[in-house]
Amino acid sequence: MASRLKTRYKEEIVPAMQKDFNYANPMQVPGVHKVVINIGMGEAIQNAKAMDAAVSDLATITGQRPVITRAKRSVATFKLREGMQIGCMVTLRGDRMYQFLDKLMNVALPRLRDFQGVSADAFDGRGNYTLGLKEQLVFPEIDYDKVDKVRGMEVSIVTTARTDEEGRRLLKLMGMPFKK
Repeated sequence: MASRLKTRYKEEIVPAMQKDFNYANPMQVPGVHKVVINIGMGEAIQNAKAMDAAVSDLATITGQRPVITRAKRSVATFKLREGMQIGCMVTLRGDRMYQFLDKLMNVALPRLRDFQGVSADAFDGRGNYTLGLKEQLVFPEIDYDKVDKVRGMEVSIVTTARTDEEGRRLLKLMGMPFKK
């Protein structure tokens, strides 16, 4: 079963983008390539148990087991040695990616306090979009009582768009709530 967002992409978004940007072929229309969710854990240096909680939260949110990221080099001022665990990340593709995006745009973001929309300027110049969330509690799967500490996360949406304008239009049509 394909997700709602994927069917909407094929039936509504592709024709609309084709019309907006005068693409001759539907295969030229940019799409979402992957979504990378990352939690950077500075406190994992002092508290190794914190990493387990972050990994389980990320696995609950995405439905996929996270990869633990390690320090590439030592930084003495942070008491950080090369190879220490400093975060975790998940790369979503295919149906899981569309389901996560659907949940992010329609459930999680509207649950943020005083939410007026996400910034439309967080594009990288090549049509990829990154947004930061201050807490993992906005996702409905996370049980508030079991959370030991509020953690932020970074969500990067990698598209096949060549320009920011194409990427912005694609995400807008998909339902990303940009600020007016």
